[in-house]
Amino acid sequence: REMAEESVFRNLLEVLVSASSEIERAYKDSCELVDLDTCLLLIAECFRCLRNACVECARNQHIMRNLGLISTSVHLIKLLHGIQIQEELLLSALRCSLQFLGNIAAGNVESQNSIWKCAFPDLFLTCLTYSDEKIVAYCCMVLFTCLNSEKVRELLDPGNLTVALHVLKVYKEQLESEWSFLIVTDHLLKCPELVKTLYAKLSNQERVTLLELMLAKVSEDNPVTGEEMNVFIRHAEFLAGCFQEKCEAVLKLTSAAGADEEALVTIRLLDVLCEMTSNSKQLEHLQVLPGLLDTAIDTLRLTHHAGQQAVNIFTATRAMTGEEEISHPAVNFKSHLIRLIGNLCYKNKENQNKVHDLDGIFLILDNCRIDDNNPFVNQWAVFAIRNLTEENERNQELIMQMDDEGLLDSCALKSMGLEVEKQDGKLILRSLGEK
Repeated sequence: REMAEESVFRNLLEVLVSASSEIERAYKDSCELVDLDTCLLLIAECFRCLRNACVECARNQHIMRNLGLISTSVHLIKLLHGIQIQEELLLSALRCSLQFLGNIAAGNVESQNSIWKCAFPDLFLTCLTYSDEKIVAYCCMVLFTCLNSEKVRELLDPGNLTVALHVLKVYKEQLESEWSFLIVTDHLLKCPELVKTLYAKLSNQERVTLLELMLAKVSEDNPVTGEEMNVFIRHAEFLAGCFQEKCEAVLKLTSAAGADEEALVTIRLLDVLCEMTSNSKQLEHLQVLPGLLDTAIDTLRLTHHAGQQAVNIFTATRAMTGEEEISHPAVNFKSHLIRLIGNLCYKNKENQNKVHDLDGIFLILDNCRIDDNNPFVNQWAVFAIRNLTEENERNQELIMQMDDEGLLDSCALKSMGLEVEKQDGKLILRSLGEK
């Protein structure tokens, strides 16, 4: 491969140019191309040769680019797309052409820039919406390979934003498409302005998809740079605002009419915020966001009250047997609200006191009961109470007072296997039987 003469690639270029001219002439003259099958087969074989020749070979990538094979290929792909047939020979030619562009761009900035100049956005819009899944996947491969931080910002242009929207649609419809996943997580999510602009354009179902991708990204157990942390923080601020604005939508799930899409977005927003507040550096910024803690407490109170007023997904229940209930999207919603409250109060005296002033401590304890709709609510309640009482005598005294008045019994604290004990003037929340 490394010893291939330039003349070989020149000959392949001539074949492709000739094939392009033949197709153009046939359509221009409105006549049927007699030997279309042979033409398509020849195009596919040329691209197979080119595809294989530039794999991890900068020399051949350079030669091909200088010969003009990138612009010729992009032009030919557009011509092939105009052929209104779905025969296997046409699909093979398109697939091989996109594989060639992906290989010539791999590890080669000059080729990436050349493809971008020739193909963006038209070719990507054409191929991302193609009916063949392999063509869509190969298009995503080319797009992923060509993208960088500067090019991602070009997607902010209203005329180019459609490319990003189509990538999300591809991921939603083809969950096995690794390239669309990587485009979003490794490129699009690195631009908070783009995420904010995209979010405004998306349907509720598409927002759920984007939030699930964000959840996958923030859940990664990888070290992050200072720049990446700044990006996460900006995402967190934006998503916190979205949650505060739409949190009450989750109450629509008290109806048996089915899952409300806006409510599903609220659930995913909470999931992402819980994960973000589990990171100490992101937590520091989220703890001081105006209104987030208040919203979490208010939403917990609303859902708790809704569950008491009538039997619904927010009603504490035991021995659940229905498959439909088990798979309900709001399962663990109250648990996650308590988790978020606990996170926001971690080593933060101001937030600890705010929960006290909003009567949030009793609210959390009143949710401490076995609940199949919130299987982990006890654990998150214990976590939250520990964070609320750590080095906070005011909150410790409140819980001791509640214990003295017998209010904690109604919260089923003992049924959780827990008890409150005072040692050396400090409140201790511990498991029954601990020494």
